[in-house]
Amino acid sequence: MAEIKLAAEQRTEFGKGAARRIRRANQIPAVIYGHGAEPIHIVLPVLETVRAIRGANALLTIDVAGTEHLALVKDVQRDPLLQIVEHIDLLTVKKGEKVIVDIPVFVIGEPASGVVANQEEMTVSLSADATHLPKHVELDLTGRTAGQHVHARDLVLPANVELLTDPALLMVHLDELAAAPETEEAAAE
Repeated sequence: MAEIKLAAEQRTEFGKGAARRIRRANQIPAVIYGHGAEPIHIVLPVLETVRAIRGANALLTIDVAGTEHLALVKDVQRDPLLQIVEHIDLLTVKKGEKVIVDIPVFVIGEPASGVVANQEEMTVSLSADATHLPKHVELDLTGRTAGQHVHARDLVLPANVELLTDPALLMVHLDELAAAPETEEAAAE
């Protein structure tokens, strides 16, 4: 995963009114915390930040007055109606440090003919190096037949990544495709 660099400014105003002024100035209020250090309250540019946080678990290098902070996006608060970013929580990380993240599971491949796959879980929790987080985990269903179950333990994980989700957790189960009900016209023929 590539690091994305963003320039930030130290924030001196706090509260609801200050946050509104910051957002009107096309900036996003944010906080960097972790490792027992004092939280750093910052403002980030809207456009670059929104592009940077599109993917899950974005790793950012934040430059605050010449000091760089490596941080992982922990929480993004959005307006429920307008979907604009209102605030971002960033967790300080170090190169080589293991972090716990939720990663999406993408189902690929086609099961056997006449089989439908029902995905029960969309994410899994993993422990991985903060600078080498997988964007997603793929689950290949090619050729699988009805009645099979795929559990979290069956996922193929990248090197140096540990599964934290219960290995017995059901990810996908495969069933036979239900037959379409016959119409009266087809029955008459």
